[in-house]
Amino acid sequence: MAENTFLPLTDYCKLPESEMKRRASEFYVEMRKRHTVREFSDQPVDRNIIEDCLRTAATAPSGANQQPWSFIAVSDFTVKRRIREAAEKIEKEFYSKEITRKWRDALKHLKTGPSKPFLEIAPYLIAIFSQSYSYSANGEKTKHYYVTESVGIATGMLITALHHAGLVTLTYTPVNMRFLNKILSRPSNEKPFMILVVGYPSEAALVPAIQKKALEDISVFI
Repeated sequence: MAENTFLPLTDYCKLPESEMKRRASEFYVEMRKRHTVREFSDQPVDRNIIEDCLRTAATAPSGANQQPWSFIAVSDFTVKRRIREAAEKIEKEFYSKEITRKWRDALKHLKTGPSKPFLEIAPYLIAIFSQSYSYSANGEKTKHYYVTESVGIATGMLITALHHAGLVTLTYTPVNMRFLNKILSRPSNEKPFMILVVGYPSEAALVPAIQKKALEDISVFI
């Protein structure tokens, strides 16, 4: 077994505290402009932008550095239509039978429903899969650790990178997403984690008038 290899930390640059404060403040202002969007333009997005954002997501930390994620970037209209048809079939059943009154009330202010046109209109759907285990070149099965945490961190970094690049996103998680394995030909060790809808907002796009919790409501300094 090969020994662990460590390298000097040569690409860290310590900044003056004033610069750190400026960066933190400016980045917060930028991220406050991020909104979940449900009305997309069909304007194409350059693939190079998506690729670099995915590279950013792949820099995320992960349990044992196993990197238990796959990102499937879908721009083909036929495949997007198949995803929409499968998703809406599940959504119609969910909204007619499975959803509880409390859940319906919780979603009411977002005005969501079984129709998901953004799955066809947006130029990209990024299907994110988590990998519970993998196989080595010789067929040996390897269990992955902290999978949900790792994929969640990478997804957050991807959303941030896409916003920073000038795009908008929607995190879409239908109740049952296993249809994605079949449509996208993914192996059984991969579980759908999320569909990230990506593109430009339509000119008539509206976003919910919602507020984020204040710092004192989400944090404690001890």
